[in-house]
Amino acid sequence: GGGSAGAMAALTAQRLFGVHGKTVLVTGGGRGIGEMIASGFVANGNKVYIASRDHEALGVTAERLNSLGEESGGSCVPITANLASREGCEELIGEIRQLEPRLDVLVNNSGASWGEGLDRSSGRMNWGWDKVLDVNLKAPFYLTRAALPLLDASAAARPGDPARVIMIGSVVGIQHQDVPSHAYDASKAAVHSLTRKLSSDLARRGGKGGRPQGHITVNAIAPGYVPSRMTAGLSSWGADAETMSEAVPLGRLGIDADMAGAALYLASPASSWVSGIVLPVDGGMLAQPLSLGISGEAL
Repeated sequence: GGGSAGAMAALTAQRLFGVHGKTVLVTGGGRGIGEMIASGFVANGNKVYIASRDHEALGVTAERLNSLGEESGGSCVPITANLASREGCEELIGEIRQLEPRLDVLVNNSGASWGEGLDRSSGRMNWGWDKVLDVNLKAPFYLTRAALPLLDASAAARPGDPARVIMIGSVVGIQHQDVPSHAYDASKAAVHSLTRKLSSDLARRGGKGGRPQGHITVNAIAPGYVPSRMTAGLSSWGADAETMSEAVPLGRLGIDADMAGAALYLASPASSWVSGIVLPVDGGMLAQPLSLGISGEAL
């Protein structure tokens, strides 16, 4: 063991986990998990673009985050965007390219949900399949592809510090939930698969085809239940904050520090050799045993 003072300094928490001075885009950053993640980046002195359709929510969040950033040196810039189409995704990245020479972290967080039982005929919404897949699955692909020149520029500018793509999946993409959210659950499983596919595509991207040397990592966070408008929608099926908290082994819903902490880790030097993972942040929900119908008294 042992090592030089410089080598030891590289192992301090500040050096390993510090994320400062980066340019970040968080889609769906006006509320919910996106706002939590954006808050974490701003609090640590990063410039964060937040994008969604809700212009009003973006403005309120940006104002709050810019106040938060006065001490840290972080800032927040809202951009109204509709990410339900390839054109909307490419327009958003086009705006970023007008403003920034590079993008260090892309957080694909925007999402849509839908719940409708199989016994219903649904009508033109088709159980939400088109709406949900457009936003939850297609948009992360379109955004990541469009952002590659900006991510390449980041990777080349920061040797040893890859550009980062962070997907927001879900625990329900690993274990489905007990409500009729077929399109949503399936879309999140597909996001996890897309994460692994893109991580393979982009890890060796640097230095090929005339591109500058550098690498891009792609990882996903699979959140459990956190207070958000989407989670609140589960009340339609009888789930409220109290019952959901009781179902979590660690006894509570997720909070902003849980979501921000996972995202900051995946953007930090500590994760520079990590790509293609799906990181559950769920209070231990996925670690629970499968039910065999055995009573506790029999064990």
